[in-house]
Amino acid sequence: MSAQSLLVELFVEELPPKALKKLGEAFAALLANSLKLQGLAAADAMVTAFATPRRLAVQITHVVARAADKPISHKLMPVAVGLDAAGNATPALLKRLSALGADASVVPQLKRAPDGKNEALFFDSVAPGVQLADGVQVALETAMAKLPIPKVMSYQLADGWTSVSFVRPVHGLVALHGADIVPVSVLGLSAGRETQGHRFEASVNPVVIRDAGSYAEQLQNEGAVIAGFAERRAEIVRQFDAMAAQHGLKPIEDDALLDEVTALVERPNVLLGNFDEAFLDVPQECLILTMKANQKYFPLLDAAGKLTNRFLVVSNISPVDASAVIGGNERVVRPRLADAKFFFEQDRKKTLDSRVLGLARVVYHNKLGTQGERVERVQAIARAIGQQLGGETLALQADQAALLAKADLLTDMVGEFPELQGIMGRYYAQHDGLGDDIAFAIEDHYKPRFAGDELPRNDVGICVALADKMETLVGLFGIGQIPTGDKDPFALRRHALGVIRILVETGHRLSQRKMLENAVAAFPDGLIQKFLPGEGVPLWKQIDIFINERAIGYWKEKGHPEANIDAVLEVSDVPIEHAERLVAVKAFAELPESIALAAANKRVGNILKKVEGEVPVEVNTALFKESAETVLFVSLAQIKPKADAAFEAGDYTASLQALAALKTPVDAFFDSVMVNADDPALKANRLALLKQLHQTMNRVADISRLAA
Repeated sequence: MSAQSLLVELFVEELPPKALKKLGEAFAALLANSLKLQGLAAADAMVTAFATPRRLAVQITHVVARAADKPISHKLMPVAVGLDAAGNATPALLKRLSALGADASVVPQLKRAPDGKNEALFFDSVAPGVQLADGVQVALETAMAKLPIPKVMSYQLADGWTSVSFVRPVHGLVALHGADIVPVSVLGLSAGRETQGHRFEASVNPVVIRDAGSYAEQLQNEGAVIAGFAERRAEIVRQFDAMAAQHGLKPIEDDALLDEVTALVERPNVLLGNFDEAFLDVPQECLILTMKANQKYFPLLDAAGKLTNRFLVVSNISPVDASAVIGGNERVVRPRLADAKFFFEQDRKKTLDSRVLGLARVVYHNKLGTQGERVERVQAIARAIGQQLGGETLALQADQAALLAKADLLTDMVGEFPELQGIMGRYYAQHDGLGDDIAFAIEDHYKPRFAGDELPRNDVGICVALADKMETLVGLFGIGQIPTGDKDPFALRRHALGVIRILVETGHRLSQRKMLENAVAAFPDGLIQKFLPGEGVPLWKQIDIFINERAIGYWKEKGHPEANIDAVLEVSDVPIEHAERLVAVKAFAELPESIALAAANKRVGNILKKVEGEVPVEVNTALFKESAETVLFVSLAQIKPKADAAFEAGDYTASLQALAALKTPVDAFFDSVMVNADDPALKANRLALLKQLHQTMNRVADISRLAA
């Protein structure tokens, strides 16, 4: 029989909407991959996944009724074991052949082939191809066992005795190869060709699927169901755009919510609703979150991005007169918006400053104290950063913003919607008469909250955002809550990447080490472990390494080789400089002299590391014995001022490229000079020369990291 399309559908009770897309994709991929491995589906077969609230299905092209037979070569045993001196089969060989379904008649056809130092016997046979029904049964059971089910549900079958488990109870199974039913079963159900359409709007129920290729078309035409998740999502977007355009508005963008509503309907019908304009006095973030989180509505914005009193609803029914559906949704959202309005009005009766004392009663972490104590630490760190960035004025502003940054945690609005923390703090700060510098800093101190998120808008926000993240990193590292593998319950990797982005992308020249040391100093003695037990490594260093690990990934995404990144991170703890230094290292690495200089620099570093005690700084030219020493000293005296001047001017590329002229004298030095001379004075002088060379070469980056 020629290859035909295969359809498999599980008809189930309403699936969890947030998991539907992933379940549909996994079901299709797992079943298709299993059939391909069994030789029943072509490697290039087209796989189409379908997922609606009440079904998981897959359509696979180029599936055969029986897989091709496979030649198999069985290694039996060494010739000396399988055959006697006369060449006859031994009992051991006959037993082995019997286990494979063969007898002594095949002995003359056995092959001999080298196997290590010996010669072995091989028996060639043919494994019959898998029948489609058997293969689909295996694939279906494998797929169902491996589905990423968020929570398994146990239920009884129709016999009243047997219990089975799946994400939701399954009520139907369709399995068609072309127009033929594939006789498989699962969860007490036998495959057929009947499925159910839309609960209310199907023109035919049940829908009898003619063949595997007509599934999506029949469901849409007869069952009033758009079976494809992507097609249903695209239809919602199309209706959104059309409805919004009629009123000169645009729907809010939210891919996660769009996926969720796509998983709630089988045939979407977008409707326009309204609410009382009086609710627009409430911050739009509150109203938007209320409508999205509680009602799954899509608020509409005007051309300026301001919330209007209109919203879009995705309905699963399409009545001739939709007024009842629209009215019902408008009635449901009204009390939700009224709650938001009430919370907002009640919260504004107390100032943020009056709430700060209440943070002393809120536990932050059982080992790190209360939110009130945490706020004091963040204040101290923010003041120190502010002093570095803008002096006393900025330090005082950062201190005030840090004091108030967590106060909105005690408001009714944030209690109802934790996602609004910071945002509500900004609104309440503005209501209290505080300037935008403080108000925006309160909102922005959580930023960046995720990859690609915007950064704080002003210097006060930068100070508090850095302080908040540094306090989190130091506190949790200090009590041993360090991320391991894929476990990072406190999102410390995100905090570290946030620190990098702020330090690199805001243009502020801040020392990462100094900030970490200030953050550690903000914690009272005994609260955290400020040195690694038994190792004596300071806590700031441990976190510095952790942040730099994130920095490597950050710069690699921007196209820089890891060796170049390591070279820069080794010598600079001011992240704003890293971009310029990386450009310089890239240019240096392209010079023909770079490989030899990197290798020489690595050699110099290894020599200096082995020296016990201090290496002298001054070089005594009177002790030179070899001409190569003099040449290197003179060359260094000529090149060092040029490299240093370029470095001080911030021209890192010119500083590094000036070093190219050192290649010849450095090579000559190592070819003819013994550094570890017997004469202590001579040895010390040569080490001093190498120390000067090492310092000159490694101001921009540790170029030894470029050596292979």
